[in-house]
Amino acid sequence: MTTDRSSWQVKDEAVLDELVTLLDLSPVEHALLGDLADAAAEVAPAMVEAFYERLFKHEATAEYLRGSAMERLHAMVAEWFVELFSGQYNVDYARRRIIIGQIHARIGLPVRYPLAMLDVVLSFSEAVLSQSPRPGQAATAFRKVLALDVAVFNQAYEDHQLRHLAELVGGERLARRLLMQGA
Repeated sequence: MTTDRSSWQVKDEAVLDELVTLLDLSPVEHALLGDLADAAAEVAPAMVEAFYERLFKHEATAEYLRGSAMERLHAMVAEWFVELFSGQYNVDYARRRIIIGQIHARIGLPVRYPLAMLDVVLSFSEAVLSQSPRPGQAATAFRKVLALDVAVFNQAYEDHQLRHLAELVGGERLARRLLMQGA
């Protein structure tokens, strides 16, 4: 028999708070990354260019972008990149991230595509992190922040899928139990 999990009771805003708490960034780590915001802003245009160049090279991702307001998307991705170095990683930060994930889930973009793009972000973040007086410690903090982004992003997809499955089967608890049966 499958048992209910306590994590199933954590919902909505509480999920974001839980993930931020789990991140456990120290004040020093917040400061180290926050001190790199200007460097991130300098690197952001090149990162955005590489990001979208790759997306347009791949037909399966390019189809989601055709007809989009690319200037707006470029600005949003640049802002996202710079916010990775904001030094402010609270529930408001996570809320902005989950909205991005919700948009991706709503348009039907498979989660594998945005996650596959993280290597572009990581590549350009190395240039930013190297400007820290403590690059190793800054890199550790950055990995935590990026893990938070991935977790929140995945949560948006999970919420979207779970909501639809729950509608089909008549409730979230049953939907979760069905998902666990396949595990």
